[in-house]
Formats: sequence, C-alpha cells, structure tokens
Amino acid sequence: MQIARIIGSAVSTAKDPKLTGFKLLVAQRATPDNQVYGDPFLVADTVGAGEGELVILVEGSSARETLKTANIPVDAVVIGILDSIEVNGELVFQKS
Repeated sequence: MQIARIIGSAVSTAKDPKLTGFKLLVAQRATPDNQVYGDPFLVADTVGAGEGELVILVEGSSARETLKTANIPVDAVVIGILDSIEVNGELVFQKS
C-alpha cells in the first residue's frame, strides 16, 4: 500500500467498458506528513476521495483484488481516505 495525495481528476468518455462508472483521479505519491513527490498518475477511486485528500492506494495485481475492481483493467486504486498518521508516537498528519 502507498500514501498519495489526490491532486485532480480526469474524464475519459472513450474507454474500456469495464471502467464505466469509475471516477478517475490524478494522484501524486506523498510522505506521511503530506509532502508530495514524483510524477502524477491516474487512479480509479472506490471510496469517494476528492482533491486535496491524503489516501491509501494499491497498485498492480492488488488493484484488481477489491470487490469493485475484480477483473477490471486498473493498475492503481484508491482504497481508503486517511484521517491521521502517527509515526514514532508523533502525530504527523491530521485530516482537517
């Protein structure tokens, strides 16, 4: 599992029919204290995440293991929205 911040959304009207109904989001990897790094990439959303939220995502074959994405051609899926992160006993992220 990875931590990422949702930085935008994407719309695709021409796509594989199995992707119909999925919200596509633009994500960027993030550190536990919400600092983004690396290149942005697309993810399928299964939990109703929105721009600015810190999320949990899975990639590769794990992305096709959720109830909503089984046998769907996805490589990255948001599976949770983070409320807080504690590292070494210190609260480093708290959702506003």
